[in-house]
Amino acid sequence: MARPAGTGHPLDESGARTRRTAGGEQSPVMILLVLVSTIGILAYGAFLLNPANRGDALPYTMVIIAETILVFHALLAMWTILSGGQDPRDFQMHKAQNLLFDLPGSAPGYRVGTESLPAREWPMYLHGAKVTVDVFITVYGEDPAKIRQTLRAAVALVGKHRTWVLDDGRSDEVRDIAAAAGAAYVRRLSSNGAKAGNVNHALSLAKGEFFAIFDADFVPDARFLVETIPFFTDERVAFVQTPQAYGNLHTTIARGAAYMQAVFYRFIQPGRNRFNAAFCVGTNVVFRRSAIDEVGGISTDSKSEDVWTSLHLHERGWRSIFIPEVLAVGDAPETVEAYSKQQLRWATGGFEILLTHNPLSPRRRLTMDQRLQYLVTASFYLTGICPLLLLLVPPLEIYFDLRPMNLTITVLTWALYYSGFYVMQILLAWYTLGSFRWETLTLATVSFPIYTKALANVISGKDEGWHVTGSGSHRSPFNFIVPQVLFFVFLAATSLVGVWRDVDNGVFTLATAWNATNTAILGAFVATAWREARRLRHPAPEIATTDAPAPPSEPITVVARPIGARP
Repeated sequence: MARPAGTGHPLDESGARTRRTAGGEQSPVMILLVLVSTIGILAYGAFLLNPANRGDALPYTMVIIAETILVFHALLAMWTILSGGQDPRDFQMHKAQNLLFDLPGSAPGYRVGTESLPAREWPMYLHGAKVTVDVFITVYGEDPAKIRQTLRAAVALVGKHRTWVLDDGRSDEVRDIAAAAGAAYVRRLSSNGAKAGNVNHALSLAKGEFFAIFDADFVPDARFLVETIPFFTDERVAFVQTPQAYGNLHTTIARGAAYMQAVFYRFIQPGRNRFNAAFCVGTNVVFRRSAIDEVGGISTDSKSEDVWTSLHLHERGWRSIFIPEVLAVGDAPETVEAYSKQQLRWATGGFEILLTHNPLSPRRRLTMDQRLQYLVTASFYLTGICPLLLLLVPPLEIYFDLRPMNLTITVLTWALYYSGFYVMQILLAWYTLGSFRWETLTLATVSFPIYTKALANVISGKDEGWHVTGSGSHRSPFNFIVPQVLFFVFLAATSLVGVWRDVDNGVFTLATAWNATNTAILGAFVATAWREARRLRHPAPEIATTDAPAPPSEPITVVARPIGARP
């Protein structure tokens, strides 16, 4: 089937128009890197666990705990990546896509009565029956200009559908934007259940067989429904997920946050297709209505409603599909505040699964492969707490002469095994991203206070309010990184002590070099926060823009209260 004309493609970093994919293909170089990385991981693990290499109890225990978590996740990541490369587009999907706009019983490519219709009103068919699709734009205080851009793209999606603006921000301006675009507008009287509650309320009004969800800052490609709906020819498919890609990579935080997810969307999610364990990420996704009805709606028991809903669907035997093709481009968090709130929300959802819904429990109706994949998901943010332990190891040697490894281990031997693990991880990331991304290393090292707080919140039962990614109060970033600043000051002072000690002893030690490296990483993050604070104090003048004309309007429906609510 020919692609609909006039569909746009996202911009790559160079600004050139290109059709980007999230990956999934397994090149020989990629396979070789993964295999060598796996060998390096196993060798490093054996080196650490060798009793002959053990040093003082406290730092050795800290290193073993941290590195065990990191090695476990690295090995499972390698396994998942090697499991990828299988295209989820099978013969039945391609057949359904070829017939998606064809009148049942007619010759292929023959669309009776649609010749004069715009592409966004072409009826879609599966198994010879017309399908109905609702497209939800979830809104909660985002920039109206962003909402307008996303809404226009959603209304213009190829294939007949109805677009709904689900406004939990209760904004009259957003209501007017929806009316101008020809979209239905839904405003709840409360915000119970946050985003999940917003979608569930809309499902009590919209009756389509399928529904797509886009965050207000994710602009969909016109081909979105064409590329996703045909997968539902398989009656077992509950949802089809596409990657999150970002177009606002102009701050250190935005670049770091985006690059941190690159390997996940390019290789981990495609690999999970093999295990039927690819999970929803909350936006750029299409659901089968009957599947969601079977599990009682989108999960409202967690701030990570996407992963929890996926887990419930997989436990009921439903199938998920991840297609590694970028079909929507959104905004990564640009500020320290937005990044901190996003990561806190995501980490809280993961730890909730780990501590309250353990995937390894025999009560879970999951395959062994799914159990392992959800265990990785639930425990992933423990890897973000590991840097806290590793940051404290060099000061233990500098101040107390406590070493994690035996004194007989030379620096060269340690570096060889260490490089087999960490350097190969960096090379793998470099190959995936095309270059070394220092922003990712920085955020991965300094985010431990966020993940520690998330774990403490889950253990104590403390509930954090819902925060939209990208939104913020424009407070100073230093309000959100007090632990990082204190660690930077401590490590900087420790580096000075270490240099003084080494000069006095006439030997430059690995502990001093390690501590100085950690100081530099934290210092780069503090410098980023300082630049952000300066921008907040002296914002650049806004440039007025003129909006393009809106597409032709559809009938407008405004729903101001839930069904059954009192006037």
